[in-house]
Amino acid sequence: MKISSATFCISSPSYKKCPTDGRAEYAFIGRSNVGKSSLINMLTGVKGLAKTSGRPGKTQLINHFLINNEWYLVDLPGYGYARTSRTSREKWSTMMREYFLHREELANVYVLIDSRIPPQRIDLEFLEFLGSNGVPLAIVFTKTDKEKQREVMANVKAMKQALKAQWEELPPMFMSSSLTGYGRDAILDNIEAINQMIKEQ
Repeated sequence: MKISSATFCISSPSYKKCPTDGRAEYAFIGRSNVGKSSLINMLTGVKGLAKTSGRPGKTQLINHFLINNEWYLVDLPGYGYARTSRTSREKWSTMMREYFLHREELANVYVLIDSRIPPQRIDLEFLEFLGSNGVPLAIVFTKTDKEKQREVMANVKAMKQALKAQWEELPPMFMSSSLTGYGRDAILDNIEAINQMIKEQ
């Protein structure tokens, strides 16, 4: 897939405030500071489209970007940032739960996992939530260029083993690097394939 245009549309505090034009949308989410904004910028080829920050928890709303005037890329708030208040965490939980369970335009969720570290309980629990509720998803391992490949592959293998304890069939998985652009074509091709399936329905 070639991306010819990528523009910010709207930030919404609820799925009820999100665009209602019927375009399919693809959401990106992960633990705070997993490299989500950098990945989005790499995928779209637009530097600074999604705001990157060294401060976790910066994204607080549901952010829609219109791609090629055809589909939406959605930047969701990260989870697992401990320094936010309990009230803020509960607000996030409610907002995200409603979005995932009720957003009809949602075609796929890309859950970002830091490839440099072993499987984290919070990631496994979030993946289980999506899977048990029938939310279509794929896993994107980020920052694969920032650790020795032996360590990266060991962490990926450990994640697969952890998921097999609960999953009959593992979701699609992609390796990525925002620095080198690795994984860009594979992820965009996956989105294009889903878009095509939607058109054929």
